[in-house]
This record gives sequence, C-alpha cells and structure tokens, in this order.
Amino acid sequence: MKAPRLILILFSVLFLNQLQAQNNFDHSVWDQALLLNVSEDGKVDYDGFMRDSSQLYRYFRQLSENPPKENWSREEKLAYWINAYNAYTIKLIIDSYPLKSIKDLEDPWGKKFFKIDGVWHSLGELEHKILRKFGDPRIHFAINCASISCPVVWNRAYTADNLHTALDQQTGKFINDPTRNTITNTEVSVSKIFSWYKKDFKVNGGDVKDFINRYAEVKITNQPKKGYKDYDWNLNEQTVVTPAFVLD
Repeated sequence: MKAPRLILILFSVLFLNQLQAQNNFDHSVWDQALLLNVSEDGKVDYDGFMRDSSQLYRYFRQLSENPPKENWSREEKLAYWINAYNAYTIKLIIDSYPLKSIKDLEDPWGKKFFKIDGVWHSLGELEHKILRKFGDPRIHFAINCASISCPVVWNRAYTADNLHTALDQQTGKFINDPTRNTITNTEVSVSKIFSWYKKDFKVNGGDVKDFINRYAEVKITNQPKKGYKDYDWNLNEQTVVTPAFVLD
C-alpha cells in the first residue's frame, strides 16, 4: 500500500517544483514532509517528523536564510509566513515530544526559539505582528496550534499559486465541520476562534455572522441561541491502533 502513496508524493513534489521555479521561494521540501507525515484529516505523525528531521531542518535553514523580500508578491509573502508558522509549531512539539498538549509547554507562543534572518522570533510574533496584519481572516484556518480543536494541518505547502484556493478550502472545511461548529435553525455553537479574533472577521463592513455565512452550508439566519464550543487542547497526533488478536 505504501508504493502507490510514494509514487503520488513523488509526482506531487515534481509538480510543485515546476511551480516553485517561477517563484522566489521553494517550499517543496516542506510539501514532501507534510505529505509523508500528515494524514488527509490533519492528524500529525510527530514520530515521523522526528525520524526524518534532516528534511525538516533543511527547510528551517531555507526559512531562516531566505526571508520575504520587498519585491515578493503579497501571495508569496503570506504563503511563506503561514508555512513558517506551521513548520515551527511542529518543531516546538517535537523538541519536547512526547507530550499531551502544547499547553504543557512553558509559554509556547511567547518563547523565542527560532531565527529568521538572524532575528529570534516566537510563534506569537509571527501570528500577531505579521500574519494578522495581512488583513485576511482566512489565515486563522491555515495556521495550526497543534491541538484537536484547532484548524487541521493541511498536508500540502501553501504557495503563491495555490494560496487563495487553499485558504478558501481550509476555511470552508473548518466552518462546516460539525465537531468544530454547529449551525442549525435553532442553535449556533461555534469555535472560540470566532470570539478570540472577532475583530479580524469584521471585513468589508460585515461581522462574524457574515463571514461564517460566506462559507457555511447552513446559513445563520434570524437570531438563534448562540454559544461557543469547548476548546480541546489535546495534541493533534496520529494514534496507532493495535490490532486485536483472538486466541483459539
């Protein structure tokens, strides 16, 4: 079963390499690592990332030595910072793995543990001082906090070419996932992300409801009972199911 998947990964990486040749930054190393270690439903094989850490650290060097330049397009810059945030979140976890939750770590979003262009950064800086300033609320469904209730890790790298399609896709998946948001005619219970970042969703004169309705399969109408779902901070890791053996 592994051979077809490896062939698919090879063709995917070759295709991405062709696209990256036209851009200023090559994310194909990260793309390959994601395809190998993140499932379709966004669960992460942290052991897998640790086993093949040489590829991951190669990507960290690329990020550190090639920060966005003024002549990069907006899409190239945003793709770079989304990928950087997700890659360094993986690093934060595997540096202390195994653990049950990112919140078991001391100050996970304030800790400065990686360098870009010679400057130490934290995940919080990337999110609040860089990513949110792009003014695109869809980034909240692309960056991952290594937890069950967070938006899933997409198992592909973001690029300038796929950025807008991918952001729409990930936003729609999150909003329409009943484990993260419940939207009916009588009740609306949504992720706390919509509370924590409420002002980010007030775009083009709209509000949180307008943003959700842009992607929701079931629209929020009238004034149903509203609430927020509990946030599950348990680690978003893949679990290995041990087969049961029956003795005769």
